[in-house]
Amino acid sequence: MENENLAKTNINWYPGHMNKAKRQMQDELKLVDVIVELVDARIPYSSKNPDIDKLAGSKPRVLLLNKADLADEGRTKEYKAYYEKRGYHVLAVNAKTSAGIKSVLGVIKEACKEKRERDLKRGIIGRPLRAMIAGIPNVGKSTFINSFAGKSCTLTGNKPGVTKGKQWIRLNKELELLDTPGILWPKFEDQQVGLRIAWIGSINENILDSRELSVTLLSYLYENYPGVIAAKYGIEECADGNEALERIARKRACLKKGGETDIDRAAGFLMDDFRAGKIGRITLDRVQKTVE
Repeated sequence: MENENLAKTNINWYPGHMNKAKRQMQDELKLVDVIVELVDARIPYSSKNPDIDKLAGSKPRVLLLNKADLADEGRTKEYKAYYEKRGYHVLAVNAKTSAGIKSVLGVIKEACKEKRERDLKRGIIGRPLRAMIAGIPNVGKSTFINSFAGKSCTLTGNKPGVTKGKQWIRLNKELELLDTPGILWPKFEDQQVGLRIAWIGSINENILDSRELSVTLLSYLYENYPGVIAAKYGIEECADGNEALERIARKRACLKKGGETDIDRAAGFLMDDFRAGKIGRITLDRVQKTVE
């Protein structure tokens, strides 16, 4: 059972530009052969935008579990199998270090196998595949494109029907990429999903209470990854997230004038450490919860 503290936090963030970006994606889908969606391997279910599924229709789908180096390896394998059973072509990658990136082109070509065979029968030879790169904010799309395309890529200019300013990136003679803005969806029906997206840094922090976010994360880790906070900060763990954050503040010497603990500063340390993977390889989603 999830800690009761988690249910108290209500998170939603859907600024106007995301709605506009969603409409643009819908217009651009007719120009692409395949959708390559990046999710954060630490939340492979929570970071998967259901609106992209609705927009995609029957388009072939490639799902990249990015930042796999920060995630629980066992759970990454479970989610890879979970999504493959649902028809996705799935690959775990780390765009920052380029781990797994060399395999992406082959996976895209496999996803588009039927389309390529149809082209050959029609006598269409040499036409590059066109892939839309999609995902929520902060899952690493730009890093992925830079890693995937490298220095050999060239901008091919605007295509007919594409919103002004959109550009295709020619990876090679076989593939063109179209980047899209990171978008969320209008409402998180499950607030656990909203929290997890906030924990990895995909929501504007100006609308969040960093202290509350840290407290709920500590409570989650206490229940699901016992021992990691004690190992990282050298404190005795406890179920009370507020007390755990107080102990971290004292241990890290986060103090104000007069010796009072600086809880906000400690909260910042905690979130930075978690997002950088310094607390350990942690996956916040669980396949059994996803299935339920």
